[in-house]
Amino acid sequence: MTQGNDGSAVDRRMALAREWDALVEEVRTVEGFEDFLRPPSIEQLLPAAEHGPVVVVNVSRWRCDALVVRTSGVTPVELPRLTLDDATRRAEEYLSALQGVDIAADAYLEALDSPDRSRDAARRQLAAGQAQEAALERVEDLLRELQEWMWSAIAEPVFGELEWDRTPAGPSSKWPRLWWCPTGPLTVLPLHSAGFHDDPPGPGRRTVIDRAVSSYTPTLRALLEARAPDRRLASAVSSETAEDRDDTADRLLHVVLENTPDQLSLDATQERAAFTAIDESRRAELLGPAATREAVLAALPQYRWVHFTCHGDQNLQDPSRGGLQLYDGRLTIAEIAASRFDGDYAGLGSCKSAVGGVELLDEAITLAAALHYTGYRHVVATLWSVDDEVSSEVFAFLYRRIVAGGRLRPGEAAEALHDAVRERRDRGSGGSRTWTPFIHIGP
Repeated sequence: MTQGNDGSAVDRRMALAREWDALVEEVRTVEGFEDFLRPPSIEQLLPAAEHGPVVVVNVSRWRCDALVVRTSGVTPVELPRLTLDDATRRAEEYLSALQGVDIAADAYLEALDSPDRSRDAARRQLAAGQAQEAALERVEDLLRELQEWMWSAIAEPVFGELEWDRTPAGPSSKWPRLWWCPTGPLTVLPLHSAGFHDDPPGPGRRTVIDRAVSSYTPTLRALLEARAPDRRLASAVSSETAEDRDDTADRLLHVVLENTPDQLSLDATQERAAFTAIDESRRAELLGPAATREAVLAALPQYRWVHFTCHGDQNLQDPSRGGLQLYDGRLTIAEIAASRFDGDYAGLGSCKSAVGGVELLDEAITLAAALHYTGYRHVVATLWSVDDEVSSEVFAFLYRRIVAGGRLRPGEAAEALHDAVRERRDRGSGGSRTWTPFIHIGP
């Protein structure tokens, strides 16, 4: 009897499988669905490189390569100095050091806030301050070593293939564009900052930011989809006047929490000043107690541009539970990813908005990536905790560059961010940790 039931179940599954195959084939006969449930062909993906090469860095235990994607084809570049074990070790050290800074900073603030005014309390404050400085110095040392390793192991062979051997002339808008598509443990590393930044300035300086403007993309298909609005807009421009187009959603939402419960105070003065160049009718704020989880989720679909001045939080064991710290609690990555937006730009002036998970480094779920996947074409974020004064300064520089004619121009965000971090690097203010975290995701 049991065997008969098992046989019937097997027959039923086989029949359902045949029915499924037949339905898929039927769908593929419909115009526009010929590739339904098929992986995209390389010919379909090559247009992702129409504005510059995409470098997919593949890491495996057998060998590591960079796949340089151009519109003409894909060129593999062997990376003999890159190994899975080395990349994993460096990523773990990097995340551990960043966590160490956060832990030391929290301990120092706790010591400062203590009502105890005894001599022992003063000694504890001094020790906590010294521990924080030591943690910051460790990050600086690790970053320098990491950046030099990323140049030698990854960027130098790629730039050799691209024949990008010197600093381009002219403004960054004329520089080569490069999209990094890292895999495995490299997804949490700042590839755009690779280089020997202690080299003397000059046209042959061995750094990424002195030879190209970098962006990131999680996949080639994501980059193609992010560029799709450009083609739709070009079509619209050719068929109708600017007055005929519906631009009512071309507005900025600024989510501001300068005094979040149980969080350090933030200062949004510089961002606010930069936003005054946007027409008043095109901007709005959700401020303090008004910036609740429900209010933010309800407002986001009404604005194509959004900037968050608030704290972020990252759960390294379960990244989908990280997110934005709003007035009434955390708006998680999972909640954001469950929505779909038609956005052109998201700026994340929050802490740790782009740091992924440590357990599954090749499946890093970040707030920045979640916003990009849900429909924001351009995302500017930070890879780790950044002092709010530094964040405000960089974003103010960015917005002064990309706001014109009372509107935001997201398509210029990558070059503007590149100039902001390069200027801060050259100024030598605060060390590498103050400029390295800022990244651009999108076309």
